[in-house]
Amino acid sequence: MISEKLLYWASHPVVRTFVALALRMEVKRYQTFPHGGKIFAANHPSTADPFFVAAAIREHSFILINNLLFQVPLLGPYLRFSGHIPVKAGEGQNAIETALKRLAAGHNIMIFPEGDLSPAEGGFHKPRTGVARLAIASGAPVIPIGIHLQRERLHFIRSTVRGEVTYGRWYLRGPYQVTVGAPLQFTGDVEDRPFVRSVAETIMHYIIELARESENRLNPLQAHLDLAQQTG
Repeated sequence: MISEKLLYWASHPVVRTFVALALRMEVKRYQTFPHGGKIFAANHPSTADPFFVAAAIREHSFILINNLLFQVPLLGPYLRFSGHIPVKAGEGQNAIETALKRLAAGHNIMIFPEGDLSPAEGGFHKPRTGVARLAIASGAPVIPIGIHLQRERLHFIRSTVRGEVTYGRWYLRGPYQVTVGAPLQFTGDVEDRPFVRSVAETIMHYIIELARESENRLNPLQAHLDLAQQTG
């Protein structure tokens, strides 16, 4: 655990420097974060979001990440030594159990409920239930986060990792709006599938609303026109 924290704090300035130089990041936070383990849950417009969100929240978090990225040279070893959690196809429960242990020890978890990058044309995928199972089983608060960026600035990069073709969507320069919502708390039966699904959808609803708020800060004129149409 000590080595994981050392690696995090060693790499954190690098990410912060990149964000400061390349991005015009603006972060709006509604409340201070509660003490103890928390679940940060965000939408996922770009491949680099885990690093950018970490820079925005400034708290050490263990991120649930697609296992394929753990196979990438240099990046994979960094993710493993940092203690981030691989999510393998068909083995999602293993990732959940690892994350629950981290939360029980008072650590933070970062998760992207869509389970994949958001649609390239904009919008959001329906949430998977992992975020809900984590919240219900652990009792930890969920901090919803809404991200907005300029999609026209995204760079699509094709790569092959161990024979599997993957497409990264990298955001290297431009405005990056982040809105961090108030904590959400959930209790109930984690074995009740309809209830778990409803919790996941509730969390995603907050994320979407916060992402739209981020978009409105970036495009205030469009937000004004949308409001005029709604009230007119």
